[in-house]
Amino acid sequence: MIDTPRSAGFRDGFIFVVLQSGAELRFPASANPRLAAATPAQLGNIELSPFGLHWPDLDEDLSIRGIAQGDYGQGRKK
Repeated sequence: MIDTPRSAGFRDGFIFVVLQSGAELRFPASANPRLAAATPAQLGNIELSPFGLHWPDLDEDLSIRGIAQGDYGQGRKK
């Protein structure tokens, strides 16, 4: 089973995710076109689900599994 998110945020151009296990994931917001065009306030407004992250202001969802595999959505990988 994939680890679930405990917290997430935006800082210094990166999305950070802390998982229940204590592990951390991070990726540049610029790796996703929808996130790259967002304001810091929009990027910081992240809702957690057992499977991933949701930005309600941007209508964007990313799975923890995808993030862990380097898939940051919208068809771009970094």
